[in-house]
Amino acid sequence: MTTETITLNNGVEIPSLGLGVLASEGDEARDAVATALRTGYRLVDTAAAYGNERQVGAGLRESGVDRDDVFLTTKLWMTDYGYDETLRAFDTSTAKLGVDHVDLYLLHWPWPASWDKTVASYRAAEHLLKEGRVSAVGVANFKPDHLRKLVAETDVVPAVNQIELHPNFQQPDQVALHRELGIVTQAWSPIGGVYGWAGENGAVPPLQNEKVQAIADAHGKTPAQVILRWHLQEGRSVIPKSVRPERIAENADVFDFALSPEQMQDITALDTGRRGAIDPDDATPEVIDLTIDAA
Repeated sequence: MTTETITLNNGVEIPSLGLGVLASEGDEARDAVATALRTGYRLVDTAAAYGNERQVGAGLRESGVDRDDVFLTTKLWMTDYGYDETLRAFDTSTAKLGVDHVDLYLLHWPWPASWDKTVASYRAAEHLLKEGRVSAVGVANFKPDHLRKLVAETDVVPAVNQIELHPNFQQPDQVALHRELGIVTQAWSPIGGVYGWAGENGAVPPLQNEKVQAIADAHGKTPAQVILRWHLQEGRSVIPKSVRPERIAENADVFDFALSPEQMQDITALDTGRRGAIDPDDATPEVIDLTIDAA
């Protein structure tokens, strides 16, 4: 597998393509991580809220790939927002993962109703960065107003904002702000997996789109590979999720072809402006009810 990297705003390099493990559980998560790393992936993205940090760590160790060669991301859950709470939660995550260092630490969601705690958590992440326990800090699901407020109230511009982004929901204004601030856009659900319900509002899920299929046929690739290639040519990092070895390999086989400007535009034209997942303004611990277990 060919690997490409993107340079973050602090000079750290992040692989452009990695494995996401949302909704991967138990042995399935462990095996997916080990398979991906053996296949050539060098970025693994997890979160305290996924409940699989232990399995991700086990997969890393079982892969035989040196820890220093893997870019590891995890995320802080909202119930642990606050300065001291964040430091404790980070220790819990690293204990579960079986590591003493995380390459990228993200605040999982903005929490406008508890903004002071959100800022305090980010300041704790800055402290971890200063200590060298993380290589970069960032956020996930922060909308433009959240980002502007955070940047105004803290010292370190987020290196990454991980957001829902796929052909049906492209957030051009959000991405433009990232470019302005020097933040790397990382796409979760990059092939539109959250759009399983999309037919209800008239939008065709990206993998079922005839234009995407036609582009895939022209290159001898799959629709998923075409969509991932589109992201990469737009300069984004992507973290597609799969637990199937053949799909993990397929998702990585995207560095041997290029989309034409016309094909890129055909995919860009698919934007519906409609989210497949919850609006970040509505994400609270009460709405997304889960418990983070102790290490």
